[in-house]
Amino acid sequence: MSGHSKWAKIKHKKGAEDAKRGALFTKLSKEITAAAKEGGGSTETNFRLRAAMARAREYNMPQNNVENAIKKGTGEIPGIVFENVVFDAYGPGGVAMLIEGLTDNKNRTTAEVRNLLNKKGGSMAGAGSTAWLFAKKGYITVEKDKSSEDAVMEAALEAGAEDIKTEGDSFEVFCDSTVLETVKNALIAKKIEIASAEVTMIPSSTVKVEGNDARNILGLLEALEENEDIQNVHANFDISDEEMAKISAE
Repeated sequence: MSGHSKWAKIKHKKGAEDAKRGALFTKLSKEITAAAKEGGGSTETNFRLRAAMARAREYNMPQNNVENAIKKGTGEIPGIVFENVVFDAYGPGGVAMLIEGLTDNKNRTTAEVRNLLNKKGGSMAGAGSTAWLFAKKGYITVEKDKSSEDAVMEAALEAGAEDIKTEGDSFEVFCDSTVLETVKNALIAKKIEIASAEVTMIPSSTVKVEGNDARNILGLLEALEENEDIQNVHANFDISDEEMAKISAE
């Protein structure tokens, strides 16, 4: 099972749990604020803001929170200024990682990320040393019991999708990040229920991990995601279905 596919499902489940605690709303607010600061408060012209707001809707973030986050970004109300940070790293088993964050204190976040990596068998890498392995793509999943492969393929390809794959119990749709919304709406128009839709970083190659390396990379990803300053963690690991079932049963 590809690392992206498995981690996307884990994150989606964890996101729903975090939303109940409010932890996810903090991260979503920061992303909306940063997007509005970077490209303005109009979703018509600001793709990053449009994507952030779509994710906020997915997790039922209160509209008042969304509006306040936008106003902080556009300067209508005072707020903390967040800086985009990206860390290249390697995890257990030589897994390449790309860690994206938003922070009001880069030195603090850098120290925290380095500490987590060291504790979990990973290490920081030079700028750009892993980023080249990842490409920004739109990524949509549809559960197999919600639609047929032919229906997903026809609607997605007509709307501009680049590739459709079958992974586990889901169909995966890949597209250029700029047409994610178009492809998503085309599927919805065909009454196809979408499990998740996001702009993410897809690895060009994967590294097979098992045993302790598999356990440790999942633990590291979990620890990084729990950090309030970390928005997204991408990794190119590959864990077999059998190995994942074994870890889940422990």
